[in-house]
Amino acid sequence: MTEFRAPAVELARFRLRVAVAVVVVLVCLGLLAARFHFLQVQRHDYFLTRAEDNRIALLPVVPHRGTIVDRKGVVLARNYATYTIEITPSQVRDLDATLDELATLVAIDARDRRRFRKLYEESRNFESVPLRSRLTDEEVARVVSQRYRLPGVDVKARLLRDYPHGTTASHVIGYIGRITERDVERIEEADDSANYRGTLHMGKAGLEQSYERELHGTTGVEQVEVNAGGRAVRALSHTPATPGNDLELTLDIELQKVAEKAFGDRRGALVAIEPSTGGVLALASMPTYDPNLFVDGISTQDWKALSDSPDHPMLHRAIYSTYPPGSTFKPFMALAGLETGKRSAKQAIHDVGYFNFGGHRFMDDKIGGHGMVDLHKSIVVSCNTYYYQLANDLGIEGIAGFLAPFGFGERTGIDLPGEATGVLPSPEWKRQRFKKPEQQRWYAGETISVGIGQGYNAYTPLQLANALAALVNDGKLFRPHVVKYVVDSRTGERRAVEPEPLREIPLRDANLKAVLDAMVDVNTSGTGKRAFKGAPYRVGGKTGTAQVFSLRGQRYIAGRVRERLRDHSWFVAYAPAENPRIALAVLVENGGFGAQSAAPIARQVIDYYLLNQPVAAPAVEDEEAAETTDDELGAQRAPAAADVAVGVANDGVAPDPAAASANGPQPNPQPDPRSQPAVPAQPPGPPARSGR
Repeated sequence: MTEFRAPAVELARFRLRVAVAVVVVLVCLGLLAARFHFLQVQRHDYFLTRAEDNRIALLPVVPHRGTIVDRKGVVLARNYATYTIEITPSQVRDLDATLDELATLVAIDARDRRRFRKLYEESRNFESVPLRSRLTDEEVARVVSQRYRLPGVDVKARLLRDYPHGTTASHVIGYIGRITERDVERIEEADDSANYRGTLHMGKAGLEQSYERELHGTTGVEQVEVNAGGRAVRALSHTPATPGNDLELTLDIELQKVAEKAFGDRRGALVAIEPSTGGVLALASMPTYDPNLFVDGISTQDWKALSDSPDHPMLHRAIYSTYPPGSTFKPFMALAGLETGKRSAKQAIHDVGYFNFGGHRFMDDKIGGHGMVDLHKSIVVSCNTYYYQLANDLGIEGIAGFLAPFGFGERTGIDLPGEATGVLPSPEWKRQRFKKPEQQRWYAGETISVGIGQGYNAYTPLQLANALAALVNDGKLFRPHVVKYVVDSRTGERRAVEPEPLREIPLRDANLKAVLDAMVDVNTSGTGKRAFKGAPYRVGGKTGTAQVFSLRGQRYIAGRVRERLRDHSWFVAYAPAENPRIALAVLVENGGFGAQSAAPIARQVIDYYLLNQPVAAPAVEDEEAAETTDDELGAQRAPAAADVAVGVANDGVAPDPAAASANGPQPNPQPDPRSQPAVPAQPPGPPARSGR
């Protein structure tokens, strides 16, 4: 039987459903309207910014790095523009296939691929990595025309660094290199990340590193409209970058070339300073290297050649390596004797060829001795016996106390990274250096070798040159510096790096004159006379020969000793003697007698600086000077009783530190440039051989 529903009931139900549907629709429309209001009214600014961000990209404008010029305006470091193929790894599916495809368009050799792989491993995935630089216009056209087939590949204009003088002064100028993860961490710690957006390189050594903040500049910003593919369509605004400041140096690049050429293929260092200001005129470390190798990323072969070389060309010998100063120490010892009253200028000793101490003999540098020797003669002929006695009279505390104000055993503060401290020996230094009580004790016999520039003495060529500059500048010690002016890139204003006198050492005029007069006679009638024969100017100087290792009683014959174990050759000089314009220290590693190797180099450098005399060839070693000296040094080279460990104490005998710490550069310098060469735990036996 068919059931019929009441029409009125059905209508009521229908209307109820319609009403509910209407309410639901109205609620949904209300919610939608509320959401629209929230998004389009309340959050209008936020989403407008997001939309603009999708349409507008902020691109960093990398600043031009500042240039570096010498004291005469000669450019030492500059920038040049070049086109570079760069790949963003995050946008590339098959990196090897992309590299192979690019190789069909432009020449990409194995070196380019190795360098790219190295940089790729060091970079972040979203950063572009350079593959090849210095593209020609034709190569740029070929790559750009095929770029649609090579996602992640782009051609960019980059500024690269150029060092037009190549290897000359490379340790001073330094180089730039690609920013690494460690660099990024340091930049973030300095809260300077924004200023390095888009920057791929920064200073890694030398002035490029120490003046990074001045040279880098300030990064700018460019607003550009981009399409859906992320490519720029048009520029909207531009905030230009501020170029880095320029550096004007105290360095004379032509003098630097003369100094480096004078060394030839010998290892060593030269430091030339203007005594009145502390400005560095030349700072050579030999051998050197080409900083241009690092600009694009150094190849594995080039890096291996540099790092594995037994000559260690990357080592900045002038400021990092420490050496015993040998007899170049004697003028300072003589002045200490005068200033402390332990000696007078006319007081003489009788040199019989040795100095007895504790029942043992320290031999002089001449068989039979020099006879009667006063202070003047002791410097001119470089008499060891005089300084053995003087060191004993002064005592180690007296020596260290007088020499410390000259900057021995402390960093000079030069505006270059990686300076070593050196060692000015003292009982306090020894207590800090050694751990065992028997090693910490200072023995009286150890003082004797210190007096002739051996023992634990260890200084950089820079320290010795700066101390000499203070000596000839009436005791005024300056902080040596390489930068003379920082030039503002916007205004051209030159901000002077003012000479900073660290201290003025009180010295009596008569005492200073006595020492300096003797140093002048070194080059007229003493150990340096052959090197400066015929010089049209008066020059003061002092030769020095520093022992590298202990012979333990055997006779020293240079030809029978391995080359790298031969004595170091030293020479310090200043000129003109009446009004010194240059003070320098020259070291030739394993070069023998001071007048044999170092003095001829000093002569060439001073001749150029004072007389503008060109240098055609490296300085020639004076073999005759070496032969003459070997005859005179016979007894000193082969001491008999003196070849016994000397050092009298109250309760026994201690070894004398003949071959001191840091006898030359460290073959593998530690990462911390401030680390010092290791000092032997037990000083070797025989007394030092300090040549003349």
